[in-house]
Amino acid sequence: MRTTQRSVPREVLDNDRVHRWEQLLDAQSGMVHTGQLAAFGVTSESIRAQVEGRRWNGYVRSVYATFTGPPPRESRIAGALLYGGSSAILSHRTAAEEWRMLVVTTGPVHITVPYTSSAVSQPDEIVVHRSRAHPHIAVPSVPPRTTRADTAVDLAVAAVSAREAMVLLLTLMTDHPVRPVEVEQRIVERPPRRYRRALLDAVRLVRDGVQSALEELFATRVELAHGLPTGTRQVPVVVDGVTMWEDVTYDASGFALTVRLDGRTHIRADVAFRDRRRDNAAELAGRARLVFGWRDLSADPCAGAREVAAVLRRLGWTGRLAACTSCL
Repeated sequence: MRTTQRSVPREVLDNDRVHRWEQLLDAQSGMVHTGQLAAFGVTSESIRAQVEGRRWNGYVRSVYATFTGPPPRESRIAGALLYGGSSAILSHRTAAEEWRMLVVTTGPVHITVPYTSSAVSQPDEIVVHRSRAHPHIAVPSVPPRTTRADTAVDLAVAAVSAREAMVLLLTLMTDHPVRPVEVEQRIVERPPRRYRRALLDAVRLVRDGVQSALEELFATRVELAHGLPTGTRQVPVVVDGVTMWEDVTYDASGFALTVRLDGRTHIRADVAFRDRRRDNAAELAGRARLVFGWRDLSADPCAGAREVAAVLRRLGWTGRLAACTSCL
């Protein structure tokens, strides 16, 4: 839907090409490149007159908004792609927003171009990335963007630490339709400039049944960091004829312990009822059970490890609880 009044250059009106002009601007959300203007016969003097008359706005070099006022998001995206050239595609955070992996923000538009492109980042407006694998990472969507897997990997590589990269990639794979097998393939085909081991660890955790950042926290900072037995993830349990799923169990190691990881921020009546039935079923089966939330484990994963170790020892575990870097 058009929200601003567009100005039509005299050259377009004189040559009766208004319909083509409107089609072009509809497709590009009111943005136009100087190369396209030249094809319509619009001179540099005419462009200058439009800008000086405050009917057009210069967006970035060679790209103009054919209307007044701040360009909306769809116009900024179209303008960034025009600036990047015919091979430019949305990538990184902007691609993630288009895939609905992240909420939309007002930051700069991220695009990826081939290494041969002359486009450079424009302060506050466009961040230009380059890729040697450019032909293999694009999806012919509208607007064009990197694949879900490439988008997820690019975002993770941009994280400030290996751990944040792993957690972010794991969250994207578990909360959105980003397949671990495709992510792993992209990591192999496009070796990331950093965090490769952390990214592959995220893929492995998801394949092992980890389905949330909280489950990753338990697996890495409670179990692995403290030398606890490795639990089995997403174990089916039938309660009153209904199949439910336990987050972690230790039956494969010989201990009847269930760990539930509660990532909810609000208790719903139906969820509480489900948990009571699972608790009752576990009690009737003589199973030990522990419950942890995000606040518990993010604040003190070592305390969670000690609690798990205490129950395992009561059940016959003879292993030694290791000290992690946070314990020291």
